[in-house]
Amino acid sequence: MLSKIAVAATIAVSLVFAGTAFAGKPSSSSSSIAGPYLAGGSSAPGAAAIVPQFGQSITFDVSTTATSNPFVNLNCYQSGVLVMNSWSAFFPGGTNQSFGLYSPVWQSGAANCQADLGMLTSNGKWKVLASNSFQVNA
Repeated sequence: MLSKIAVAATIAVSLVFAGTAFAGKPSSSSSSIAGPYLAGGSSAPGAAAIVPQFGQSITFDVSTTATSNPFVNLNCYQSGVLVMNSWSAFFPGGTNQSFGLYSPVWQSGAANCQADLGMLTSNGKWKVLASNSFQVNA
């Protein structure tokens, strides 16, 4: 059931933000995603990332020259099962740029997570620009 919800959410985000996709292809680009950091804390470049705990809210420090409308997609797994899928727009006017480490399926315990910095291409496909994997402690 969660995988159906994740697919539906992915399609919905693609449709909603298709109009904001980057239209051209730069000759070269650089992208990075650093963190996680506690939401509301210091995420200045060079700050030390944290090992987050279940239930905390986190954010990331992102940078890209590939698009002016980057998104972060966060997926967390327990024993290989997807327990959280969340999206946030990391550009001015975007949604809240933090992620709560919990979900209706993920109610306790540690998880392995991956945050993908990406963009929607001109043909509406998701393109990962940089990734960051990390552990969430129980």
